Amino acid sequence: MRYFVEFSFLGTAYHGWQRQPNAVSVQEVMEAVFTTLFRQKIALVAAGRTDTGVHARKMVAHFDIDVLKGTAGLVHRLNSFLPGDIAVHKIFEVPPDMHARFHATERTYEYWIVTRKDPFYKDAAWYLNKPLNLEAMNEAAALLSEFEDFESFSKSGSDVKTYHCRIKEAYWNLESHKIVFTITADRFLRNMVRAIVGTLIEVGQEKIAVEDVKTIIKSRDRGQAGVSVPAKGLYLTRIEYPDKWVK
Repeated sequence: MRYFVEFSFLGTAYHGWQRQPNAVSVQEVMEAVFTTLFRQKIALVAAGRTDTGVHARKMVAHFDIDVLKGTAGLVHRLNSFLPGDIAVHKIFEVPPDMHARFHATERTYEYWIVTRKDPFYKDAAWYLNKPLNLEAMNEAAALLSEFEDFESFSKSGSDVKTYHCRIKEAYWNLESHKIVFTITADRFLRNMVRAIVGTLIEVGQEKIAVEDVKTIIKSRDRGQAGVSVPAKGLYLTRIEYPDKWVK
């Protein structure tokens, strides 16, 4: 039978979600605990990969196993064995052909920036103590939904079949001394959100104009876009699936 597991993790200590040959990943740690408790080899297939240092407030993965009983109790047991920076929230059965990655319809990321030094955000946000024009940044963010090809914001050398993504919304909010960028799309390219944020920051610092963002996207040239901002400010926050499969 197939089950979905919803979980979250602080990515500071990990080299992303996906297994790495010579580095600790979230997948490696979770699969080891699942395999131990379920007494059979468990392979977790996640909704997507996250890069080194990136966090997930909500990640989803699927795994196959015989019938599970008392999933609430299993959640407690799994959390007892998992390290403090990984937490399982829910396990539930899904149809046998349901795929955590391929059947996801939307994903949402947030990027957090703090405008004053705050020890509680040391590994959880990017500290940027420079004036930003949020109005201009929101104008530029609104332009993203007009395009589908985002090669300009993709990590160089990415092995993908298409650079097309459909962005549903993208906007900035000021919350006290924290600035949050929220973006929702059907899919994201590797490093895409961090490159978009780096570009919009240049708009906010008035290094480039709002309209320049259109030129950058049309260029399909990663070198034209802004730098990738630090991974520690990036959070995967939401993953959506068709209602007919996941209630």
